[in-house]
Amino acid sequence: MVAREGLQTLTATALVHEAWLKVSKDDESKWESRRHFFGAAAQAMRRILLNRYRDKQRLKRGGAHEHVSAEELPVAAPVPDEQIESLDEALTRLAAAEPLVAEIVNLRWFAGLKWSEIADVTGVPERELNRLWVFARAWLKTEIE
Repeated sequence: MVAREGLQTLTATALVHEAWLKVSKDDESKWESRRHFFGAAAQAMRRILLNRYRDKQRLKRGGAHEHVSAEELPVAAPVPDEQIESLDEALTRLAAAEPLVAEIVNLRWFAGLKWSEIADVTGVPERELNRLWVFARAWLKTEIE
């Protein structure tokens, strides 16, 4: 954690470490595949960022103070603070309707995987991933607005 203007910010390294602590609580032999592991890691990062946003909003944790935009923070998810909760809700709805698309969004946005890595983990060709990514971004934009 790095102090910035009196607030604690989350670095990409700290986010990965927190996520590892969460996913490593389970016995490593329980991971069925790389896809399963990366999916769990992406979900852990998503929950960490969402909980961090909610904590910052609480008055007792400085919710009345001016916040630094998430765009200025070196984290995997380039989402403004005020949209993280909306994004989480939209991703939950997307996961109910299109689980594979939601998984791709999680792996790309929260785990920061490259397209080739996502293709390797999911078994979906990169060309198809790009098509699904365009769909996911449009769907999420509509849901959040």
